[in-house]
Amino acid sequence: MTAVSVTAFAAVLADAVELLRGLRRPRTAVPEARSLAAAWAASHPEARGRLIVGLRPDSPLVDYDLLVEHPEGGTVALSVALSAFPDDGVPRPAEHSEHWAPGNWAAGYLVTVDRVRLRVAEALMLLPRRPYGDRDVHDEIVEQCLLMNETLEDGEPLDDADIRAAAEEFRAGHDLRDRVSTLAWLAEMSLSGEQFETFIAGIARRRRFRRRKEAELAPGYFEAHRCDFDRVRALWVTGSQPVNGELLRGVGGLVGCREAVVTVGERWARDLPAPLRHAAHDTLVGPVAYGDGYLTGILLERRVATDDPETLAAAGATAFGEWLAGRRRRASIEWHWL
Repeated sequence: MTAVSVTAFAAVLADAVELLRGLRRPRTAVPEARSLAAAWAASHPEARGRLIVGLRPDSPLVDYDLLVEHPEGGTVALSVALSAFPDDGVPRPAEHSEHWAPGNWAAGYLVTVDRVRLRVAEALMLLPRRPYGDRDVHDEIVEQCLLMNETLEDGEPLDDADIRAAAEEFRAGHDLRDRVSTLAWLAEMSLSGEQFETFIAGIARRRRFRRRKEAELAPGYFEAHRCDFDRVRALWVTGSQPVNGELLRGVGGLVGCREAVVTVGERWARDLPAPLRHAAHDTLVGPVAYGDGYLTGILLERRVATDDPETLAAAGATAFGEWLAGRRRRASIEWHWL
């Protein structure tokens, strides 16, 4: 970084404050804000300014912070109270009437992911009431923030079907089975009906983005991984002891096993145990080492993959998962532990 005096840095901060004061806060104004911030950063390269956009799932407004580097090391975060913003013509709910105090940039916030800053209460609303299995809660929160980044500038109207599907997904995830339980949840969360509608619209936008991205990625992913989407019917046995594969063709072949797990069913080839995925029809596999024991299996049927709607949907979902993982690796993620 080019060395500058503290006095010169004070002038940079003054310009930064004026920049923040001039930014409009509706979601639709974010592209304009980013453009203005980029122009400001170009005129003050020594500050390495970075605009942070705080997206509120329950509000049409966004918040802004500007991060600048201090000439003697460290980063300074600038925030402006909402009263300092020009009138943007958007009603301001009471709970949004104050920004956090200057100098306490992360107060009340859980995580910042690229241009999105998420409050603790918002994160709790986003998380469904379900067991996560091998999925970490932190991963779920970051994924939602990444999708918020992608839809931050989405001003395209939503249709009724999008809204209904998002509402149904949300209610199912939070075990809200009827109108009574939904109203009770709104009261518990101190949310108005209007705020809930805005929150659901955010979910609908993220669902729409995901659906379109999956459709965009599906054909290329399918062509590159076609054999992974063969439909395969197989029988396999896993256990602590090896099993003679020839015994699988007869009845009672497993009677002598002390303990074994038998699986028979149809899967995408990619979802089979690795030793079976690329085996040909009527091929015996194993016994081979697998996990903490052994696997023996037989391919009963294999149908070559075609680009039908069901297969393309599966390819799109897998491709989207890989795209999202790559998006996360490139993201700037900062947790604000209080």
